[in-house]
Amino acid sequence: MRKLNIPYPVIVEGKYDRARLLTVCDAHIITTDGFGIFKQKEKLALLRALSEKTKLIVLSDSDGAGKLIRSHIGSAIPRDRLIQLYIPKIEGKEKRKSEPSAEGTLGVEGMERELLYNLLLPYESEERARLAEKNPLSKADFYEDGLSGRADSAKRRDEFAEKIGLPSGMTANALLEAAKLVLTYEEYLTAVNRK
Repeated sequence: MRKLNIPYPVIVEGKYDRARLLTVCDAHIITTDGFGIFKQKEKLALLRALSEKTKLIVLSDSDGAGKLIRSHIGSAIPRDRLIQLYIPKIEGKEKRKSEPSAEGTLGVEGMERELLYNLLLPYESEERARLAEKNPLSKADFYEDGLSGRADSAKRRDEFAEKIGLPSGMTANALLEAAKLVLTYEEYLTAVNRK
């Protein structure tokens, strides 16, 4: 089974959900760290900023906790910017856990690969995925433009992030990944005054 190229950021609850999705697709996958999304204002700000540039896929568990997380994201981001995907409620427990979840159902990490593949397949855009892959924006660009490797790089990243509509406080790697999603290379060069 070939991996899908999903051009939209995908929001999941945790690192095991992320790892599971990476077995079926290449995508920018953002974790909410479970209920951490309720406390992490920076992460919600990142999602808001990304939603202004692209739609976001929300794929949380089908239990009560997943519904709360989905609702919280939905209250912060316009409905038309979210693609809501739902996994079925299947009884069972994840292999890595000794006990089933409170509701006794599988989460995203416990879903069969084929089910996740078929769920994401309609959102694959080969043309968009190819464009993202070809975006040559790299760590070398960030270094050349002072966004990494200098004493004032954090300040420069914050200024750059604000300029392109992303939240401040992002690491160089996180900002690079987000910038590749929301800017073409030419737009990047213009934003850093190299063009």
